[in-house]
Amino acid sequence: MRDQEGASLEETAKEYRLPKTVTPSRYELRLTPDLATFTFSGEEAVFVTVNEPTPEIVLNALELEIDSAGVERGAEKFTGEISLDAKTERATIRFPKALERGEWTLRLAFRGILNDKLHGFYRSQYDDERGRAHRVATTQFESTDARRAFPCWDEPELKATFKITLVVDENLTAISNAGEESTRRLGNGKKEVVFKETIRMSTYLVAFIVGEFEATEPVDAGTPLRVVHVPGKAALTNFAKQIGAFSLKFFADYYGLPYPGDKVDLIAIPDFASGAMENLGAITFRETALLVDEKTASRSELERVADVVSHENAHMWFGDLVTMKWWNGIWLNEAFATFMEMLAVDRWKPHWKRWESFSVSRASAMAIDGLKSTRSVEFTVRSPEDARAMFDVLTYEKGAAVLRMLEQYMGAEEFRKGIALYLKKHQYANAETTDLWDALEESSREPVRKLMDSWIFQPGFPILGAEAGADGSSLRLTQRRFFYLRDDEAAACEQLWHVPVMVRAKTARGVSEHKLLMTGREASLDFGEKLEWAVANEGGHGFYRVSYGPAMLDALTRNLGELRPIERFGLVSDTWAAIVSGLQPLSSFVRMARLFTAETDINVWRALIGAFNYIDIIVSDEERPALAELVRKVAGPAFERLGWEPREGEDELTRQLRGTLVATLGTLGDDPAIQRRAAELYELYEKDPSKADRDLAPALVAVLAWCGDAARYQDFKKKFKSARTPQEEQRYLFALADFRDRALLRETMAMTLDGQVRTQNAPYLMHSLLLNMDCRYEAWDFVKRNWDEMVKKYPDSALPRMCEGVVALLDREDEVKTFFQAHRVRLGGKLIDQHLERLSVAVALRAREGKWLAATLRG
Repeated sequence: MRDQEGASLEETAKEYRLPKTVTPSRYELRLTPDLATFTFSGEEAVFVTVNEPTPEIVLNALELEIDSAGVERGAEKFTGEISLDAKTERATIRFPKALERGEWTLRLAFRGILNDKLHGFYRSQYDDERGRAHRVATTQFESTDARRAFPCWDEPELKATFKITLVVDENLTAISNAGEESTRRLGNGKKEVVFKETIRMSTYLVAFIVGEFEATEPVDAGTPLRVVHVPGKAALTNFAKQIGAFSLKFFADYYGLPYPGDKVDLIAIPDFASGAMENLGAITFRETALLVDEKTASRSELERVADVVSHENAHMWFGDLVTMKWWNGIWLNEAFATFMEMLAVDRWKPHWKRWESFSVSRASAMAIDGLKSTRSVEFTVRSPEDARAMFDVLTYEKGAAVLRMLEQYMGAEEFRKGIALYLKKHQYANAETTDLWDALEESSREPVRKLMDSWIFQPGFPILGAEAGADGSSLRLTQRRFFYLRDDEAAACEQLWHVPVMVRAKTARGVSEHKLLMTGREASLDFGEKLEWAVANEGGHGFYRVSYGPAMLDALTRNLGELRPIERFGLVSDTWAAIVSGLQPLSSFVRMARLFTAETDINVWRALIGAFNYIDIIVSDEERPALAELVRKVAGPAFERLGWEPREGEDELTRQLRGTLVATLGTLGDDPAIQRRAAELYELYEKDPSKADRDLAPALVAVLAWCGDAARYQDFKKKFKSARTPQEEQRYLFALADFRDRALLRETMAMTLDGQVRTQNAPYLMHSLLLNMDCRYEAWDFVKRNWDEMVKKYPDSALPRMCEGVVALLDREDEVKTFFQAHRVRLGGKLIDQHLERLSVAVALRAREGKWLAATLRG
């Protein structure tokens, strides 16, 4: 078997996978970080098994200096000769004679730097309320960065236990995966903190955090749970503590297994490249994903915290207790954690209707999976760089979506039993995708493997054709692969999926639900009497799109009131996808959008507004007023019914919808009345914060940025720098990319590199500037001029996501593609190819519709 680049898997294993001649079972680590010099030193004893005689030990090390190495077994002791290879990220230790089979102890002394790239063992800094700087040392090892902190067997399958000791300044807090065993003052201003031994786990889950931290009192979540934060932020911990305790208990009950560690710390880190990291017992978070003021945060901001905390807690079982054997199986970790976060949050706050809002995430995955440059969920991983590039929407959202589809087809309880069996069989060990199918088949007696292999091991997804049969009493279904660029229809017909189709249909006897497993190119469902209408993705759980025949589409749009909100969302989302791919003209979407002026569901509005935003990318400045007019005609009546003030008994999702409509009408809709009232309410909220509508406040900021002047810009910039909560800081920071005055936007561009914005946020701020229609090409020129500096300063994982903004550069398509041919993006994986293809898709849509665009929008 060969991988995508033609190298044999055996060659790949030799180049990037460690030999199994020596394997670890236990690490004893002692680390001394120096926050003044940004360095650290360490000593470790690794208890290893020599599986066959060898004169050398090969393990991973990167950006480390190894000062000494030796092995011992009883009276036998050998000093090793050390060589480091940065390309393969390995250290080879050669001994004067071959080590015999058996148990040995490897002892190493080493040194390293606390880097500023937000990976490995790195440094973070924050200012307190008085402006004094404070430093933190923390870790981020997934996927292959433990080797930057200590020499180790840095592969997920090579699990071991860890006994960690940290030597730190007496005034600092030290945290690791397990609880403290002892603390001893060393008499030189230092203390030694010894932690209990961990469970058997992979190196990427090891963590150590050092700094001035405070912690909440532990709550009982089946194990002690705390929220850890820098001083002064205790008031922002309660919400995370609630969902943390709830979700941990929920998962233990769902899996039928207790939490595997001895404590859980949820730790907010000032500088953090991703959202959070599932280190066993010491989960690290970006502050916006953990710390929140329940009284002032919007519902969507609260939902993000609930989602991320639940996601990481789910990993304590899926990922930590049971781990994939190699990085091609990372979806087993991330897709399940995403699926489980939905289950937990939906159980905790059922009125949030979390599974319905997940439909937006499912559609985001489809937007990538409809490209030729997509990949399968499980994908060959050769190198550490390949592994680091696997954390994308296909791993998370598509993976979770197909699991939800399977759960709904099998039944929730049958699915749960299979998952519990899988975890019990493989706890403290490693597993592969086939192990999961085995457990689900054993527990349910269903042919899960045949069904799921088509979704996990092949790229893309199907679009189902759905129309009434010739007899009028049946539903005829067809399947082929969906592509946005439809220049090879033969390729679209080469693949087949086992599609669990869930149908809700209306006949003279009423509305009924049906289920069928479609395994061929065509299928039919007979109802025995005349079919009035049918929804071919009942509940919206299927990871496929539906193209209804003209008569069926007409019947559905005439009966929108009889469709569930999630089905109306699917209708809008599928229709828009058909427009973008050229299956239907834009005029058909405009006609459909005008039918939704009475819509009350926020997710349906997200689909509509997402389409309006896409149109905004392809229209010219001269055509933009026509788009604004369409937005006002569609969204205006819905907002008029809601009004500015919440009504008594109004639910949270309706309050959120009000803010969404205000933001849309005040920006894309360019509605002067909305803009005037937004300014009035903003000033009112400034004078009396107690009157602020927390779901309206973010919308007001967005509207005022869109129509703001220099004075407003400076006010928002000041508020960004003095924000009371992480959410408020983000709100004002990203508003600085939404102004339309180019001089002000140049100031925002400069902020991405001059140190005013943390490197964890700067790439995403640049992403927003690239998507601002008033400065997108100037922002692109800024990126090109400053590319080398961005590569040097920004986290490697953030650069490909910043580059997503190029999808809006329709007038520079050839230039953009030429640039990325010459400037390889580390960890770009397939992401850059996908960005470029999405740009081509948008260019193709403009080419098809551009001549009649303004007339089409005005209808």
